[in-house]
Amino acid sequence: MEKRYFKRDISWLSFNYRVLLEAADESLPLYERINFISIYSSNLEEFYKIRVADHKAIAEGVIPAEDDESQQEAEQLMEAINNEVNRQLDERVRIYEQLILPALRRNHIIFYQDCNVEYAHKEFINRFFREEIMPYLSPVPVTKGVVSFLRTDRLYLAVKLHQRGVEPISPLYTQYYVMKLPHAKVPRFIELPRIGENYYLMFIEDIIKANLDAIFPGFEIESCYSIKISRDADIYIPDTADTKEIVETVKKKVKKRKTGAVCRFVYDRNMPADFLEYLTHAYHIKPSEMVPGNKHLNLEDLRLLPNPNPAVKPIRKPQPMRLNCLDANESIFNYVMQRDLMLHYPYHAFDHFIHFLFEAVHDPTVTEIMVTQYRVAENSSVINALIAAAQNHKKVTVFVELKARFDEENNLATAEMMKAAGIHIIFSIPKLKVHAKTALVLRRDEQGHKLPGIAYISTGNFNEKTAKLYADIGLFTSHPVLVNDLHNLFRTLQGKKGAVFHKLLVAQFNLVPTLNRLIDREIALAREGKKGRIVLKMNALQDPTMIDRLYEASEAGVEIDLIVRGICCLIPGQPYSRNIRVTRIVDTFLEHARVWYFGGNGKPQLFLGSPDWMRRNLYRRIEAVTPVLDPSLKQELIDMLQIQLDDRRKACFVDSEQHNLWKSPHPQREKVRSQYTFYDYLKAKNNAGTITPLL
Repeated sequence: MEKRYFKRDISWLSFNYRVLLEAADESLPLYERINFISIYSSNLEEFYKIRVADHKAIAEGVIPAEDDESQQEAEQLMEAINNEVNRQLDERVRIYEQLILPALRRNHIIFYQDCNVEYAHKEFINRFFREEIMPYLSPVPVTKGVVSFLRTDRLYLAVKLHQRGVEPISPLYTQYYVMKLPHAKVPRFIELPRIGENYYLMFIEDIIKANLDAIFPGFEIESCYSIKISRDADIYIPDTADTKEIVETVKKKVKKRKTGAVCRFVYDRNMPADFLEYLTHAYHIKPSEMVPGNKHLNLEDLRLLPNPNPAVKPIRKPQPMRLNCLDANESIFNYVMQRDLMLHYPYHAFDHFIHFLFEAVHDPTVTEIMVTQYRVAENSSVINALIAAAQNHKKVTVFVELKARFDEENNLATAEMMKAAGIHIIFSIPKLKVHAKTALVLRRDEQGHKLPGIAYISTGNFNEKTAKLYADIGLFTSHPVLVNDLHNLFRTLQGKKGAVFHKLLVAQFNLVPTLNRLIDREIALAREGKKGRIVLKMNALQDPTMIDRLYEASEAGVEIDLIVRGICCLIPGQPYSRNIRVTRIVDTFLEHARVWYFGGNGKPQLFLGSPDWMRRNLYRRIEAVTPVLDPSLKQELIDMLQIQLDDRRKACFVDSEQHNLWKSPHPQREKVRSQYTFYDYLKAKNNAGTITPLL
């Protein structure tokens, strides 16, 4: 049987491997490379707690299968995942040990990897252990039949020992203990005294290993290894749950997330078989849950690795710029009343959006503000602005999506705070997740007559923190049809029926039919001998129906470029996909924007919005996509897409085996590093004033 789609989770692992490859790039600053090991490890941790946990639950019949996945298929997929992860972890060990540690040494940073240290450091680590670490250690015996609880994500040391002077045949001879590292009390990485021109760092667990005799007096220490458990962190909410049940379910299950079912048991691969067998039997670990790791686990903590050498410089990231046209004219309202405005984060300052909200707070013509909340920052300026608006007698409505994974607690807390301030809160919709990133301001004059409103449609969340890390796009417009369409969307979220959308594309309504029409147009052009062209930028492409449409377009002669950061289930390089190329970009910022280009034989249509082309986004969520109508902003997006396709520094092709293949050198493009090149493009445009200032 012909394979037409990659497995979603194997494709995601291909993306995460591409993240790991950044750690091997010697052109990057050293600590940026170390950070990519942290990102890779953190990504993998979440993947096991959500995706692998789901497959495990399906295989065991605990939850119903998604996408018609059978229990047997779930078991087979878990095996394939573990095999690929083990291969990648071997590569992570190679990069870390053969590239990163020597690079640190060349920069006079000695990062001890065991408890064998310079003689001059022995007194320091012994004293540090006694004074700073030992008071927080609580060894717990591991006895078969009496299981101690291992917390999710926490590092433990498993110790095998025996009493001195006890006969080997005695049942008391060999004993096992586990100790949780005191992560909340002591840093994971300890800076040791400098010796000459060299700086020294050490893992806390290696300091503990060097002092095990002090923890277990009267015992001979046989061996000690790191272990950790990952637990199922997904919150399963039945489709039949109503809004009140969703709220109560989230409140209850968030608290139980730390005690979920085991989905991964990670252990030092050097642990002897008999030691490992004892632990897995004691903690009821199944073979499918076992993942061999390095000597030091939880390498996501490397993001916290101190840099003691001031000569080792951090990465110089593009700093968010303020738009000259806005700073000169102050009022975003006045500007957007005359023409659309596009912001590219993190190249443009997110402060502009905050400014927009506070302008709405104080503008006497503003009567109502509506916002969708998916993920907001803690102590959010966005939430503070909305509360200020309510206190200033504006009607404020916020749709809060409680099913935003890992943000459930924060969303509940901010919702309660907003509700107390008089903001009207709408919670999750049964059977649907609202993923749209939109805001709407409605206005009236002193006589109560309607004034033009302002709509904001974005690819990213209203989150000041991620706006500095994620590459996203937001569009302000006062176009009356788009404003009315967005108002209809908010009315739909409030339970009103029969909404019609004329320009805004909304999943569950007109999004998929419009995409089909746009693809049909490009197919018709290609069959007429004209130029059919599609460029799609997104985070994930998984929906089989839309993939088949792209295959159909390819076979008709449409030239298709896909810029897909993560999951891509479409298989390039096949007879049915010979005109499709898949580009993946991994660099300083997380590529998060969704931008779609349909060429139209010289009359292109461009769109931006919240959805990826995944089944859940297209058919089971509320998503919002806006056409870009302003000709200059359309050209700006076209230029951005072209810069990304021209990237020869951080872009690669994904081939038919899911390999990340670096694009071949090109004399005119070899210096193109798309994120930095596009930042320079926007900076030049801002300085030149090509975003027309108001008169």
